[in-house]
Amino acid sequence: MALLSLLTLLLSVTDSESQAQPACGQAPLSPRIAGGESAQLGYWPWQASLFQRSYSCGGALINSQWVLTAAFCVKGLDASQFTVYLGRLTQSSSNPDEVSRGVQQIIAHPEYNSLYRNNNIALLKLDSPVSFTKYIQPVCLADSNSSFINGTSCWVAGWGETLNEVPLSENRTLQEVQVPIIGNKQCVDIFGQNSINDNMICAGGLQQTKGPCQFDSGSPLVCKQGPVWIQAGIVSSGIACQKPNLPGVYTRVSQYQDWINGHVGSGITGFVTFTSSGTDAGSSSAQVTTASSTTTAPMSTA
Repeated sequence: MALLSLLTLLLSVTDSESQAQPACGQAPLSPRIAGGESAQLGYWPWQASLFQRSYSCGGALINSQWVLTAAFCVKGLDASQFTVYLGRLTQSSSNPDEVSRGVQQIIAHPEYNSLYRNNNIALLKLDSPVSFTKYIQPVCLADSNSSFINGTSCWVAGWGETLNEVPLSENRTLQEVQVPIIGNKQCVDIFGQNSINDNMICAGGLQQTKGPCQFDSGSPLVCKQGPVWIQAGIVSSGIACQKPNLPGVYTRVSQYQDWINGHVGSGITGFVTFTSSGTDAGSSSAQVTTASSTTTAPMSTA
């Protein structure tokens, strides 16, 4: 009887631990917080490559049949034009661990502003679900209670240009770069009140010369909390590559929890609260701006 009770207790503890561990944001092959410029296969298992005859944008797998990307990449286009690759490392050749899917449906945010990149977010429904492997995993998403203080260390990966105006190489490998969060108050000081609002999040060191470039649009900005990777942003503007020493501007995922759940279904995606250590969340008092009230220069193409 004592042995049975002990086994029951152990099973209960194991079960509770498995329930506490999100079924998202797991990167079994990623050993790091720090790393190099070229990613290794499986380091970013949610990374999606969007093809429209050729590589066009990045994205992130958020469950077995949905990819999160930027509205800039897909709005107004037909779903049949796209193929999504998952588990991919290089664009020059396939590997046995990658899969491809067609796109069944495109849902771009109805209030996306193409000039100022407000609400630059979209969902892609794949034409069939994918199976999860060591190389293909869904990322967790930052929920509406998440906070990111200045200096929070995050990562962005993509297949875009590594230098501004340098043509894309057909042999390009997924690139990764570590970027610190820049609070919205500071980002407003840099770009202007009407260029940054609460739907955006900024990242990239002010002394940093690497960041998202052209064709990186749609790629995820992810931050690590314990063993779990959480998507904080979507690459929206490649200004950090075009003008070094300026942060990159991303769509703030936590602002769109209700919108995502409304289309994908509540509980089907892994929303997680990301809590930065510290007291200053670096949040902005800037309000969501509309096209009619914006007067500063629009964001450049990413």
